[in-house]
Amino acid sequence: MIDVPGYEIGGVLLTAEEIKKRVEELGKQISEDYKGESLMVIGILKGSFIFMADLMRAIDLDEVTMDFMSVSSYGNSTESSGVVRIKKDTDRSPEGQNILIVEDIIDSGMTMKYLRDEYFASKRTRSVKICTLLDKPSRRKADVEPDYCGFTVDDKFIVGYGLDYSERFRQLPHITYLIEKK
Repeated sequence: MIDVPGYEIGGVLLTAEEIKKRVEELGKQISEDYKGESLMVIGILKGSFIFMADLMRAIDLDEVTMDFMSVSSYGNSTESSGVVRIKKDTDRSPEGQNILIVEDIIDSGMTMKYLRDEYFASKRTRSVKICTLLDKPSRRKADVEPDYCGFTVDDKFIVGYGLDYSERFRQLPHITYLIEKK
């Protein structure tokens, strides 16, 4: 058992096999939707990197590129401030590109709304869509829905498959959750 001060590990929410199957389905749908077009896939660091790597391998397009961004709306808090700060921008210009933002989990939706409706809209992109592994609509504060969603989850502290608690648990091949000890 992994010791996490103040928490205990819950059960497995999604197995590695369930995740793999769904990522392949998402890749197939994205490939169909962008058939004959180019696509720039932009992962939001750090949580999306495992999901994005698997998703990229599942996308069958002639012209697909990737890049990363690091953004923050939390500062030193566990609640989003609503103010999005770009910590690392894309290396290549998104101008004129079909953009697919890849995120690990969407809860408040504030960061994704800002990226889609303000940041990338100002970059004169061809299109912007959002793909998330996990969607937590019970915590939504902004009017944003993912175009591609792996799984909808309840309001739990999710870890594994790229998602972390204090930089731990990203390496888990499955999705689990933490329970606060009483």
